[in-house]
Amino acid sequence: MKKMVAVIERASDGGYGIHCPDLTGVALYGYGLTEKEAKDNLQENLESILEYYEEENKPVPEVLNKGKIEFEYKYDFSGFFKTYSFFNVSELATEIGINSSLLRKYKNGLAFASKEQRKKIEAGIHSISKKLSTVQF
Repeated sequence: MKKMVAVIERASDGGYGIHCPDLTGVALYGYGLTEKEAKDNLQENLESILEYYEEENKPVPEVLNKGKIEFEYKYDFSGFFKTYSFFNVSELATEIGINSSLLRKYKNGLAFASKEQRKKIEAGIHSISKKLSTVQF
């Protein structure tokens, strides 16, 4: 089984889009009104591509690993905030120690975070989740 990164993002119409940035030579995308629909559509599109190569008696591109692919889902910022819309961007930025205006730009695709900045934001969110896991009522 080959692992392939699949990035979940907010589509322009408000749904979810998924693309595979490391996949070269083959266009593989998923779309849906929900995240689950987009994931299911990505898998369906992979199967359709494989069927096409079989019907045309063409060799399946090596990058598709004969369809034996396990998708490793990651979010871009727009997809994260669409899925976890209960986060207040300004408050989250304050909690993880970054500029709230900049985080809003990342969320809306108006700016793109560096690798280091993405790691900082991810570490901050993981830290919050650890704190939340200790909550008792």
